[in-house]
Amino acid sequence: LVYLLGKVIENLIHKNRFLVIPDRKNPHFQKEITTAFPVLLVSVISIIFILIHFKYKGIFIGVWNFFFKDDIIAKTYLAPLGISFITFSAISYLVDIYRGDAPAGSLIDSALYLLFFPKVVSGPIVLWKDFSEEILTKTINLELVTTGMTRIMIGFSKKLILADTFGAAIAEATGSVDQLTSWGVALLYMLQIYYDFSGYSDIAIGLSNMLGFEFFENFNFPYISTSITEFWRRWHISLGRWFREYIYFPLGGNRKGEKRTIINVAIVFIVTGIWHGAGWTYMLWGMINGLFNILERLVSEKSWYVKTPKFIKWIYAMIITFFSWELFRFDEMSSFIQWIKIMFGGLKFEVIPYTWQYFFDARMIFLVIIGILGSTVFGLPKVQEKYDNLLATKVGFLVHQLMAVLLFILSILFMINSNYSPFIYFQY
Repeated sequence: LVYLLGKVIENLIHKNRFLVIPDRKNPHFQKEITTAFPVLLVSVISIIFILIHFKYKGIFIGVWNFFFKDDIIAKTYLAPLGISFITFSAISYLVDIYRGDAPAGSLIDSALYLLFFPKVVSGPIVLWKDFSEEILTKTINLELVTTGMTRIMIGFSKKLILADTFGAAIAEATGSVDQLTSWGVALLYMLQIYYDFSGYSDIAIGLSNMLGFEFFENFNFPYISTSITEFWRRWHISLGRWFREYIYFPLGGNRKGEKRTIINVAIVFIVTGIWHGAGWTYMLWGMINGLFNILERLVSEKSWYVKTPKFIKWIYAMIITFFSWELFRFDEMSSFIQWIKIMFGGLKFEVIPYTWQYFFDARMIFLVIIGILGSTVFGLPKVQEKYDNLLATKVGFLVHQLMAVLLFILSILFMINSNYSPFIYFQY
């Protein structure tokens, strides 16, 4: 269906079927765009409706019941795998054709783009205009295959050694816990979600490399950010780019004054929260990130902000990130509030099965230190420069590959000795 809609839009705008990329400033081209816009609008609305039907029907019915005192019961359906990412890809496909950024692909190319197995479940979100070029230029060579295999091994290590170990402790430390454990669990989740999702992205990009595709990075050490704005340039980069291309820029971006820019940023982050989950905690998480993004825009040129040491800015950004991730962790607001009460001593239990010493033994503390260093220090520019220089040497390259293989073997051992834990972003 998406393939056919793309062909309809292309034929309405480009009678020559994209033999030549048209000039957007050409009046004739603008007239044809106006003709095709209703088809694009109906297509995008229909695609979004399917996503809402499978993912958000329950919350809409809940809101209806709350305001109208009704008791409608929402039917649950098994959502197609990766429906959120497929929806974004489908919109990218149609809009890029409409804008003249890329031609419509063949049926096989369109299906390949929408259902490309490394990225279909949890991204990264690749735009059609980029993917279509990859189809034409992709080549499989030894260097790309080697790079891909290394990325896969590193991704598995992030997931199985770090993320799953942290996740197991988080799953066990529920209910009656002491205050120190609650803070430790919050830190574990902050590390888990990074290593879980960045690990998946490494695997997806690595598999794509082995098949001849080169995609943009999806993470760039977000925990070294000195602002929430910078954090979102480094975290889930492909999602941020999608929102800029298809929501922020069409709304006017920052071209229509400060007030309009603030409104556009707010809309983007509200939609970001809703996209991640059909719950109030996700929406509040998106609103908090949007609020601090807006505040940073307003003070970015103030002398006191410019003079503030980067270390202070980093602490501020990590505190906001630390607590906002707790919103992301819980589906219900009541669960989030209860956990915050435990963290700040507002809720204490008479009987605590296990104290913090049980969860944070020497092995866990060691992995937490590795997790913190791996997500911060290793991303610093000077460290990255030395790392790149080391890889440029034959000895450094061989040592790097050997370490990747050893980590991969270790990750397999961790997998054998632990329970299955799906990637966090599989639910989105």
